[in-house]
Amino acid sequence: MKIIRLLLMLTLTGLLYYGLDNKFDPMPPLGSFFNPFGGFWQNAEAKNPTATEQLKINGLQGEVQVAFDERLVPHIFAQNEQDLYFVQGYITAKNRLWQMEFISYAAAGRLSEILGAGENDQYIQYDLHQRRIGMVYAAEQALKGLLENEKTKKILDAYVKGVNAYIEQLQPKDYPIEYKILDYAPEKWTELKTALLFKYMAYDLSIVNEDVAMSNILAKYGKKTVDELFPNYPKRHDPIVPRETKWDFKPNQIPKIPKQISALLGKEVNSKESKDNPKGIGSNNWAISGEKSDSGYPILANDPHLSLSLPSIWFEIQLVTPDMNVYGVSLPGAPCVVIGFNNEVAWGVTNVESDVLDWYKLKFKEGAALQEYWHDNQWKKTTTRLETIKTKEGKTIVDTMYFTHHGPIVVKPGEKPFDVARSPQPAGYAMRWVAHDVSNELMTFYLLNKAKNYKDYRKALTFYVCPAQNFAFADVNNDIAITPNGKFPLKWKEQGKFLLDGSNPQHDWQGWIPNEHNPHTKNPARGFISSANQFSADTLYPYYLHWHFASYERGMRINDVLATMQKATYKTFIALQNDNLNLRARDFLPKMLSYINAENLKGTYKSAYSEMKKWDFYSDADKISPTIFKLWWANFTNATWEDDFKNTEDEAMIYPDPDLLGELALVNDSLPAKWFDDNNTIQKEDLRQILNKTFQAAVDTLQKKHGTWGDKWKWGSARRTNIRHLARIPGFSVEGLMTNGDNVCVNATTSTHGPSWRMVVALGRNPKGYGIYPGGQSGNPGSFFYANMIEMWRKGELAELLFMKKPTDDSEQIISRITFSKGS
Repeated sequence: MKIIRLLLMLTLTGLLYYGLDNKFDPMPPLGSFFNPFGGFWQNAEAKNPTATEQLKINGLQGEVQVAFDERLVPHIFAQNEQDLYFVQGYITAKNRLWQMEFISYAAAGRLSEILGAGENDQYIQYDLHQRRIGMVYAAEQALKGLLENEKTKKILDAYVKGVNAYIEQLQPKDYPIEYKILDYAPEKWTELKTALLFKYMAYDLSIVNEDVAMSNILAKYGKKTVDELFPNYPKRHDPIVPRETKWDFKPNQIPKIPKQISALLGKEVNSKESKDNPKGIGSNNWAISGEKSDSGYPILANDPHLSLSLPSIWFEIQLVTPDMNVYGVSLPGAPCVVIGFNNEVAWGVTNVESDVLDWYKLKFKEGAALQEYWHDNQWKKTTTRLETIKTKEGKTIVDTMYFTHHGPIVVKPGEKPFDVARSPQPAGYAMRWVAHDVSNELMTFYLLNKAKNYKDYRKALTFYVCPAQNFAFADVNNDIAITPNGKFPLKWKEQGKFLLDGSNPQHDWQGWIPNEHNPHTKNPARGFISSANQFSADTLYPYYLHWHFASYERGMRINDVLATMQKATYKTFIALQNDNLNLRARDFLPKMLSYINAENLKGTYKSAYSEMKKWDFYSDADKISPTIFKLWWANFTNATWEDDFKNTEDEAMIYPDPDLLGELALVNDSLPAKWFDDNNTIQKEDLRQILNKTFQAAVDTLQKKHGTWGDKWKWGSARRTNIRHLARIPGFSVEGLMTNGDNVCVNATTSTHGPSWRMVVALGRNPKGYGIYPGGQSGNPGSFFYANMIEMWRKGELAELLFMKKPTDDSEQIISRITFSKGS
């Protein structure tokens, strides 16, 4: 109890500090908040929950037994699917109610209802943006797909009823502490809220695009420069599907490229590219065949890299019925397991990063007030939708949305772009986004949960639409496979790389790539499969998916290690997940150092140079070189490109990719000198001058920030990793963690992003799973289980997963049990 009291004192201190230093608008009722019988004191939780508990719940058909292990992972045993998903909903809500509802509010554009309008109406602007990009519409379309399928309809119905069964028995004193701080109450859970959670994931993983920036670059520099600096396929790359793969299908006819590939003829005035989009951060998954493992069975690993937050993105769970036993992580607010394994198969996902969002420039009929637009030589009617935003202060805003056959008009002509947008959104354009289409991703996860072989895996993927994922797979039959999978529009080459003409039907999406034509490989000769968000396939693949994928470093490092791997065990895979080799430094730093005028260096400059000369290129927390290289590379990049591709409020721009800069400037010496010359100075700069100048600037910056040469310069101390509370409530975050890795390492941990769930599954007669995520099972900051796994995660350790066979399994890891039975 001492720990609980300490947590509560820290929470109270944080709240008082926040109250003194910030304005709650409006403040919560302080009397009820500090009430010892109903306020935040009621949110303290003991480390050891009740050993056994009996609950009678209306809505169940039979008895459901739940065992909780020492990390508070629920192992749910039910005799039928309805009861299984009912109890999954109940248990998830018991642990993560505030989180799942808060994210549904954020997805739907309803934050103003609980946070107020905010400073300068920031939350109203956020909500309006979410409505304008069609998040609610997208969820409604997804819900159609969920309810049209009898299986997912029943699953969703049971899950929703389970969530509501938990909500209905809550008293205000039992509300999660965030409700008390923000002074509101939980709503009834709905099927639409679950659909919103799926679409919020689609938003997070597929909304970013560079159409405006690339159109500006095309208009300013021409196609030749675009092809040289922003190529459709990089030289330094190792695709997901092995090179030279011969495809076993006859491709559909590819649309012809129109004469004009961009709707933009001059500079596009628009908001600049967002700094909130992490470049080069992504996810990893891989599997090896039994020939490479010590057991003779496949091993699979997955670590999706996402924004780190508390409560955690994932909720760990085991779901068991007479014909299914699956373990993994679920999305709080949605049924089934998203990433995991069962007795026969294991699977994991990474983001494909395909181009499934395009912008169409519209011509509106004069005097028609956006009610008609020109397309295919005729005026077509827009449709409208009224969106009502209500604020906590009682203000109501009604907005009219306009839809074309492409999709919604996000920014109306003459409007200022949204500051919260993660990518530039041009005014007077329509947005075509595959997430607006009818879909049923839940069916994919349901079928994967029950899958027994490769055939079941392939069937499951046919239901999946967005966000496109690289589905890695392994089974006890010694099959391994990977499929970059989703609903991909059939495009002409480079369609969507630039802004499109909304009046020209040739610029419309021309259909879909058949699901069976999606890139895939099964049991490749090399004995392994992998993905790290890189290109799905080489140039022999007949369809166009995108021009821009993740940089080469993680994917190449993983493949290099897997290629030589023999007699591997789960420990081998954990070591690779924690691999900190920085390929960018390994490949480019020696050449950068060769340009430095080392004989003239003194003091800290000389120390920095000497330190990097002996660096082994591993981004370990106790090393100084990663700190220097990271900043030096950023300075070098800016000095090369900023005067030519400066990203401003008036003109969105992006830089060429880092691997292209390294390849052309440092490996081939083929980057034209004009790009090194600073247009803002009289003198002519060259590569040597830029590298010396930016090196010294990096050292100067680090001295100013961290003081004299010493421990504060070390990577772990200088970088730090923060896992912040979703609502940024002080005292509820874990900050300042000293971590290894970087965005270009397999261990792609940064200051705000990183492995959100590390999993390794060694298949066999009795599969063994290992996993960890940066957080805890409870969403309650007053619980021991709120952040108890963070230190293991920080150190790169994985917990052995308790894969139970029956509810009566006797294990020292079980700390409590609940038996659910139907109410009277």
